[in-house]
Amino acid sequence: QVQLVESGGGLVQAGGSLRLSCAASIRTFSNYAMGWFRQAPGKEREFVATISVNSRITYYADSVKGRFTISRENVKNTVYLQMSSLKPEDTAIYYCAARPTMTSRTINDYDYWGQGTQVTVSS
Repeated sequence: QVQLVESGGGLVQAGGSLRLSCAASIRTFSNYAMGWFRQAPGKEREFVATISVNSRITYYADSVKGRFTISRENVKNTVYLQMSSLKPEDTAIYYCAARPTMTSRTINDYDYWGQGTQVTVSS
């Protein structure tokens, strides 16, 4: 059974930084592309970032490009999201997700999801 567990969320002031982690209980983690998505109150879930199986390919939403960095450690079955220069509009529940092989920006392409971690950015 696949489980994804996010951690690292919290309350931070605007301009601050947080690093989210997602630990995956996937036996063949290195065969899965990973993604981060977020959902703000009253809004639909949206794409944030994705990373390929070997970390060579990453994509970001325009709203976070240059401020967020996605990375992974296959030996630890973990994917990270380093968030810097945080803004109040980054406030949301952040979810990690996994899908076999190819990266994707599309929510419905992902097979497995974590429960999410809350990020709140105060102004």
